[in-house]
Amino acid sequence: MKATHRDCLWISESDVASVLDMPGAIQAVENGVAAEARGEATAMLKTHAEWAGGTLHAIGAVFPKAGFAGTKTWAHTPGGAAPLLILFDSGGGTLCAVIEAFRLGSMRTAAASGVATRWLADESADCFAIIGTGRQAFTQVEAILAVRPIRQVRVFSPSAEHRSQFAERLRKAFEVEIVISSSVTEAVNGASIITTVTRSKEPFLRSDMIARGAHINAVGAILPGRAEVGPDVVSRCTQIVSDSPAQAQRLSDELIGQLGANPKHWSRVQSLGHLVEVKQTRRANDDLTLLKSLGTGVLDLSVGIEVYRKVVNAG
Repeated sequence: MKATHRDCLWISESDVASVLDMPGAIQAVENGVAAEARGEATAMLKTHAEWAGGTLHAIGAVFPKAGFAGTKTWAHTPGGAAPLLILFDSGGGTLCAVIEAFRLGSMRTAAASGVATRWLADESADCFAIIGTGRQAFTQVEAILAVRPIRQVRVFSPSAEHRSQFAERLRKAFEVEIVISSSVTEAVNGASIITTVTRSKEPFLRSDMIARGAHINAVGAILPGRAEVGPDVVSRCTQIVSDSPAQAQRLSDELIGQLGANPKHWSRVQSLGHLVEVKQTRRANDDLTLLKSLGTGVLDLSVGIEVYRKVVNAG
């Protein structure tokens, strides 16, 4: 259903927070990637430029059936970033909204993990390990708790201070057991769901650490030269999905290192949208399952359109 476009709106971070919760973000992303799988949405390949001290990024997508097109852009610097999502009417090209998109981006990244976990993790999975405690980590925990009956969350970061502070924040927000782990091995030992959200340049998650049947959301390594998951983990995966297999072939050193350049090897990697559209769930003989998340315009527009509609409906 197309929204009725009005005068351009400036939608602030506080506006986004007031109208969007995690279940809503997960459903918006699930609907959006399924639309992409049906050919009803098209993503713009991520592009970026680098300079000493920063990177400039741009992604986008078109949802013509829904009536929207848009881009998200941001400059990542040591001092931070201020991402903006620019939303257009795809029919007339008029500007619908400018959305402050830091929280929106965090929510859509976590929502993608939530969608993959909802379809691929064991339905009774109740032990979750989060590796990394930076800006994206809290919403990642929120997303997993929204889709699985988690009883225990294990936290690891190389900084003892950071993991202690993050654990305390989680205890205040969620009524589940929060455990501070002293190593990656300790955190993931026996965990049924694992999310990695770091800026690591070397893989730290190894096959021998992980119990059979676990689901992994690899979120942090989104540019060449970064890696969280080792090649021995990828080789164990019986299902691999990505929000953009095309981007993974250019940007994911984790998958490139294991799958190489042979297109037949990349046939192992299906899109998150295909997973949703064909309703592919965990199979009885599955070992590890993996989401390689890179971030796409379809994810941003899925959530941005939902935010826009809710703000318009709320007046």
